[in-house]
Amino acid sequence: MKKEGLTDKKMQDLVGEIARTYKDDTGINFIDVSNLPVRDRIVEVLDLLIEILFPGYTGKRAVTKSNVHYIVIDILYHAYTELSEQIERAYKYQCRMQNCDTGDCRAMAEKATLHLLTHVPEIRELLKGDVEAAFEGDPAAKSHEEIVISYPCITAIATYRIAHELYLKQVPLIPRIMSECAHAKTGIDIHPGATIGRNFFIDHGTGVVVGETTIIGDNVKIYQGTTLGAMSFPKDERGRIIKGRKRHPTIEDDVTIYAEATILGDVTIGKGAIIGGNVWVKQSVPAGYTVTTANADLVCKTPKISGGMYEI
Repeated sequence: MKKEGLTDKKMQDLVGEIARTYKDDTGINFIDVSNLPVRDRIVEVLDLLIEILFPGYTGKRAVTKSNVHYIVIDILYHAYTELSEQIERAYKYQCRMQNCDTGDCRAMAEKATLHLLTHVPEIRELLKGDVEAAFEGDPAAKSHEEIVISYPCITAIATYRIAHELYLKQVPLIPRIMSECAHAKTGIDIHPGATIGRNFFIDHGTGVVVGETTIIGDNVKIYQGTTLGAMSFPKDERGRIIKGRKRHPTIEDDVTIYAEATILGDVTIGKGAIIGGNVWVKQSVPAGYTVTTANADLVCKTPKISGGMYEI
């Protein structure tokens, strides 16, 4: 019996079939595209920036009071060089997509990179508040160091605060790559376009979604599974989604949102409000209000023994 296998002829035929699917493709292949940012390089830059925000926590560099300036200088130069190149690639990609011929992608990239790096001190001050909020908000937390090293919310929030600065400079692709990297690591999905205030704490974190036009005030605490999403997407006369509109919630200061709550649309949750677990909110909530589901009646049945087996 002749053994079937992947002969040269079958291989050539298969390659031909696969290659034919590449013809006239837009968006899902990257053949002959030399001006796309490289995801792995962006992840490397993100790691460098996190190292500046929390010096020494990775253990990759032995940071001391006497050498911290030299280490920060080294990281900053490395991050500036690498990130400028990747942002330039992203701008060139955008120019290619929009048939733009301004030719100033390099200057724009350097300006965006400098914008981010000059905001590092501000980002660090915000992160100090985020870590403190986690420490004060979680009775299981034993130290600030424990929070930085082990809490997924700090990785997600730090990444968001970096990506947000690039988003503000309208850098294509890279802010979203950064945020999705944090999403993959932590299960927390924060769009870089969201606006988030001080002392932000996400407890546990898994399954949290924060949409692009969400606005979150100061001292807000949310629990796992919370969704701050859009309820509907308006479309133009051609049936295409209209982009750029406010479509996600505004969460004012001092709000607490418990696990698995879903808040949809351009609604406002007023200052100091409490949103209970598993609720579905599609309208604004006044300041100081508490929103919960109706209490379900709990039914507890005594198990019965039948033939040596328990039945309920």
